[in-house]
Formats: sequence, structure tokens, C-alpha cells
Amino acid sequence: MWMALIFQLLLAAATTAATTAATDGCPPSCGGVDIPYPFGIGAGCFRKGFEIECTKGGPVLAGTPLRVVKLSLDPDESQVMLPIGSQCFNTSSPAETNDIMYGETMMNQHGVYRISDTHNMLIVVGCNTVGYIASKETVGGGDDYAYNIGCMSYCNNSVSAQNGQCKGVGCCHVDIPPGLTDNYFDFDSEYNHSAVMNFSSCDYAFLVDRNNYTFHRSDLKMDRRRTSLVWLDWAIRGSADISGNDILSCKQVATTSQHACVSNHSDCIDSINGPGYNCKCSKGYAGNPYVVDGCTNINECANPAKYPCYGVCRDTQGGYGCYCPVGYRSHDPRTEQCTQKFPLAAQISVGAIGGILVLAFLAFFFVLRKEKQKARDFYRKNGGLTLEKARTIKIYTRGDLKPILKSSNVIGKGGFGEVYKGVVDGVIVAVKKPNGRSVLEKEQFPNEVTILSQVSHKNIVRLIGCCLEVDNPMLVYEFISKGSLDDNLHRADNKDLLDLDVRLSILEDSAHGLSYMHSQTHNTILHGDVKPANILLDENFSPKIADFGISRLIAKGKEHTRNIIGDMSYMDPVYLQTGRLTDKSDVYSFGVVILELISRRRATHSDNNSLVRSFLECHQNGESMTELFDKEIAMTGDLEFLNKLVDIAVECLNLDADKRPSMTDVAGRLLTLHRARNL
Repeated sequence: MWMALIFQLLLAAATTAATTAATDGCPPSCGGVDIPYPFGIGAGCFRKGFEIECTKGGPVLAGTPLRVVKLSLDPDESQVMLPIGSQCFNTSSPAETNDIMYGETMMNQHGVYRISDTHNMLIVVGCNTVGYIASKETVGGGDDYAYNIGCMSYCNNSVSAQNGQCKGVGCCHVDIPPGLTDNYFDFDSEYNHSAVMNFSSCDYAFLVDRNNYTFHRSDLKMDRRRTSLVWLDWAIRGSADISGNDILSCKQVATTSQHACVSNHSDCIDSINGPGYNCKCSKGYAGNPYVVDGCTNINECANPAKYPCYGVCRDTQGGYGCYCPVGYRSHDPRTEQCTQKFPLAAQISVGAIGGILVLAFLAFFFVLRKEKQKARDFYRKNGGLTLEKARTIKIYTRGDLKPILKSSNVIGKGGFGEVYKGVVDGVIVAVKKPNGRSVLEKEQFPNEVTILSQVSHKNIVRLIGCCLEVDNPMLVYEFISKGSLDDNLHRADNKDLLDLDVRLSILEDSAHGLSYMHSQTHNTILHGDVKPANILLDENFSPKIADFGISRLIAKGKEHTRNIIGDMSYMDPVYLQTGRLTDKSDVYSFGVVILELISRRRATHSDNNSLVRSFLECHQNGESMTELFDKEIAMTGDLEFLNKLVDIAVECLNLDADKRPSMTDVAGRLLTLHRARNL
């Protein structure tokens, strides 16, 4: 017994000497890598199994060529560069391997290291192969190795493998189990490689940090000499107690003098990967638990981000105190601010203010609830339940359109209301917010919006959706970039000059759009306000007719009587007298647009419209109209062509509505003129 005690004391003295040496005269680093004890370089500077050699290329695990990248005490990990395994095939006989490298590593003579299963995974790269890793000789089993873990990678052709995809085509990966020690790569050579030799003549297997590898197709021809960054778990393993038994846990080492946790304020923790244990500094301490007096007190007050204190912080051994100053209090100053202790008068004031805030909150809640109820009422009143069933119309909430409805986004304003430009659902749109609803029948609105949303023509502005949570529903249209024809004709700073061919195309396409609405839809749709301001131009100067009044939708063959609406300068006199809107009303307005487009003069409303009157008088008297034409197109000398356009306009302006042509006829005649001009 006395001999055993003396032996234990000698061992304790040796351990103390070794740990003291680890901090006295031993190289602290190599090649920029810190070397903390129990790792070390040179005799007496390391614990058995933890020797590091310092070479010109940097630190390596003693007795191996494995370069060390990082050594860490907490967590108990290291990073090393391991070789890869590979096999290549004979070009003359693709079924036979030409060369194989197993990537075998023998780094565990003393059982210190385990390959980390939490950080690493096995990668197999190649076509038509099975690669696997074998590690640790088995004891009492039928195989040479305790572990054989692998996966299969297959390629159909040279482009099957995709960059960033390691899912079985050109590349596969698999998790590894805990307990792996030295590794050995191998491959299943039963697969014929003749079809893939030109792009994948070799197979590869390697361990790698699961967050540090992305497959690229070029890896099918990677450098076989490359290495990969691998994490190792390490622990104190394999030492023996006085009886010669291996110490495999903290419980076993606690009864011996072989304990590696020699610093005061250090704790023993069982290894999570294989047998053995590691040492940690106790809570409130930091440093190296494997060195005498290596764990020192942490000044928590110097790191408030990690150790919060909302009062007065005082450092203590192994911890810290946190207190509120005199006159302040807190339930826990580590988690909440210290607040001043208020006198009664202050408490009454705070209570009164709190009561006011509660009342204000209740009032706000009541108003908010009332607004939500009002929005729901508007939604039902505006036909929301009907429009929900329509697949062609999107219903927006007020919240969807609120960011758009700002004064800085206004792009149009008039008697109808305002138009805003903005983005909703990633699409640029124009939102029309009307001022009133005098011409809109609420009971007709949902059906008419549904029909208009189904209209599809390249020269009609598309209705995308509507917002029903307001008294006057807002309409959401596609945004047209070049603005209105009115702007392009009459704006002084406009730099885009409209030549005769462009103007003719605008007239022709606009006529086709109106013709489509009059005669090619299931229900006849009348515009009622045809004018340059309602003809929008896209980036190619292709026209799109806007502002089809949704109150002007009628069944085919029926008249439609309403209050007088629209711009008086373009209004059909018959409509002004009778209030009866027909498709010929739009024809008259289109005739005015023709004259405005070829003269570049605004149509103005008076007892006798000056623009219309001037052209009609010249036409009836057979006088030259050269002075009435826009000089920019009159200079082309094609006066005969312009006179033919005037002929069409005059027919559209006939005071006998029955003698006016239909929009289909107008579109056809404009098309004929356009083709004749291009001959």
C-alpha cells in the first residue's frame, strides 16, 4: 500500500513538472498556429499522444505528414489536412483500374484523435462508382474494419453532373458515425467506365468539413494530390491507473493521480466522441485547465454584451454581482433596467398618465375597429363577394395600395379624380382613384368589372384589379410608359416628334381597339369619352385606349341613356341633345381625334367647335386645307393622303348619326390607306 502511494506521488510530481514546462520555455506557436498544452513541440512540452512537429511548412502531427491548421482547447477540436483516396482507369481497358491511392492515415498511435462526425462528411466524386471509408480494425467481427460507410455516384452523360449539386450524380455524400480513428478509402470496381472515360477517368473519396465543400463539375478531374480540411475531436485517452487498467472516463480518473485537469477551478467532462475525457475551466474562469493555475478569473463586468448588467457591476471570483444603486430598484438588474423608486405623488401622476394612455389606446382600438368594419361594409356593397369568384380580376386591400397613394406618385389629375404610379406585387401599375361615383351603378359594378377584366386586346389598357374597401372603388391598370397622346402632341418640352407614319399607326390601332370593344366582345362596351388624353402610348408609340367607362357597358342592340358625361370638346352633338349614348357617339369623337392629330391643334368646346368648324367649312367649300395641317407633316408634301384622312374624319362627324361609319369600317379604311402609303 505504501509503495502504491509513493508511486502515485511520483506520478503527480511528474505531471506537475510536465504542465509547468508546458508554459515555461516551450514554443507557443508554429507557422502562425497556436500550440496550447497538452499539445506541444519538443521533449517535456506535450502530453503523451499530443506531440506536434514544427516544419518549414508549418505544424504537423508527430510522425505523420498531416499538416495542422488549428488546435483548440474549447471546444476540444483540431483541424488537419488529410489526403484523398482515388482510383483511375486504364484508357485501353476501362473496366480495369490503372492506379489506386487509398489515402490511408495512421495518426492515432496513442488513440488521442477521433474524426468528428458532427463537422465532417464523406464525399465521393466520380461516375459509375461506389466509394467508401473504412476505419479502425474490428475486434471479433467478420470484417477487417469496424466501419465501412459509403455512397454511389452515377452519371448518365458528360453534362449530368451539375455545379452545386452533390446528390448522387457525379457526386454523393454521406454522414459518418462517431468513433472513426485512422481512415482508409476504397472503391467498388465492378462498374464499367468505358462510357465516361473522356470526362471522368478517375474516382475520388475524401472527408471534408460539411460546410466547406461545394461540388463543381470540374472536380471530376481534380488533382489527386490535393488534401481536404478535416475536423478532429481529441480527448485524454489510453492512460492507465495504478492497476494498469485504461482510464476511459472522469469517474475512473477521479480516483487516481493521473488526472489531466490540474488547474484549480477546472472540471472534467466525458468525451462525446469515443472513450476518454476533456478538461474545462469552471464557470466564471477561462484559460488552460491542463496547466497548473491555468484557469483564471473572468472579469465579467468588462464584457457586458456576454454578461449583462443594467445596474452596478462588481466582479467576483468565478462570477459577478449586479446591483441597483441606492434609490433604484429592479426585479433582476441582470435582465431589466433599474428604475427610480417614485414617491407617492409621482406614482399618482404616473397612474393618471397611464390611465389617459389606456383610454387613448381604447379610443384608437375603437376607431380602428370601426374603420375595419367600414372597409368590410364597402367591400360587400361594392360586390366583393361576387368579384371573389372571378378569376380574371385581382382584389387589392387598402394596405396593398397605400404605399402608392402618395402625392409624389400622382401622374394624372382631372375631374374624374387622380391617377397614381407605383409598384404592387412587383409590377408597375397605374391606380385610378375616382373623386365620385355619379356615373357608376353600384349594383352593376361587379359584373361590369368582371367583363372588362376579361377584355384582351393589344390596343386596350388592361384592367388588372380593383380595391373595394373604399366608398368609390379604385381601379388598378397596367402602366403605359409614354403617357397620353395629348401630352405627346401638345407638350412644349416633348422631344419625341410624331411623324405622319407614326400618327397614322396610332389612328389605325386606336380604331381597331374601339372596333373590338363595340363589336367583338360578348357585350358591347362603349367608351363615351374618346379623346387624345385617353389614348396612351407605350414605349413603341403603340396606342392603348384607356378609361372605358364601366358604367357604359350595354347588351348588344340596346340603347344606353345616361347623364351627359365626358369632355365636351369631343362630344357627339346628338348625345348632347338626347343623352342617348351609342357606338356612333364614339365614332364622332374619333373623328375629332383624327383632326387634332393631323393639325396638332387642340379641340375646344364652344357653340361652334373651332377645329371641327374650320375643317368642315374648308371641306364643304372645296378649299385648300394646307394651312390647317401640322407643318411637320405638311412639309412631306403628301397633301392628297392628308385630305383622305380628312374625308374619313368628316364622315365620322356627320350630324346624322345613322350615316356615320362604324368603327370597324373606319379601322378598315385606315388600314387600306396605310398599306397604300407603304407601297
